[in-house]
Amino acid sequence: MNIILCGPPGAGKGTQAGYIVKNFNLYKVSTGDLLRDEIKNNTDLGNKIKSKLDQGLLVSDDIINNLIVKILSDKKYYNRLIFDGYPRNLNQAKSLDLLVKKYNQKISCVLSLNIDKESIIKRILGRLVCTKCGLTFNKYFNPPQKENYNCNLIYLKTRTDDNEKTIKNRFDTYTKKTAPIINYYIEQKILHEIDGTREINRIYDEIRSIITSLET
Repeated sequence: MNIILCGPPGAGKGTQAGYIVKNFNLYKVSTGDLLRDEIKNNTDLGNKIKSKLDQGLLVSDDIINNLIVKILSDKKYYNRLIFDGYPRNLNQAKSLDLLVKKYNQKISCVLSLNIDKESIIKRILGRLVCTKCGLTFNKYFNPPQKENYNCNLIYLKTRTDDNEKTIKNRFDTYTKKTAPIINYYIEQKILHEIDGTREINRIYDEIRSIITSLET
């Protein structure tokens, strides 16, 4: 199956995607990670991407779609993808539909994490990302502990774009450009709306139930 996980920045998509990947043997497609890899390589494209991300803006659809084609055309990921934070607007959603059909696949469900702006600001300002293994934690809600984190604490960093001004810009961008895809997937009858303000485990319990029901 292929799953889309959507919601505003800081809604917990990365954390939930990690659980889903581990328990359902799916491969996570995070355009944010792909773009940050480009930035890390210090290419001209990476520098342009960094400038946009630091301002809370989105990169062009053409760049994103080309990254997605590489994933969908790879047979080892056939019908076992979870899209974390993609598509981000209606054009990308329609493009993804065309691409999955082209490669004889389908979107099984869309999971939408709903959360308010104030909660998101606190979540993101407390976010810590491991530069070694990629795991995400939060110093307020989900601090790294021995049982869930094996790397050295020195690898935990905050992202350069995690500041209050940028967070507000990103939330507003999401509301204007990404939220309209909710209606698009409601019409397809594959959208599941989830309360993203609850504890991580309770959110995942609901997600696991939804995915399990699709497998039966």
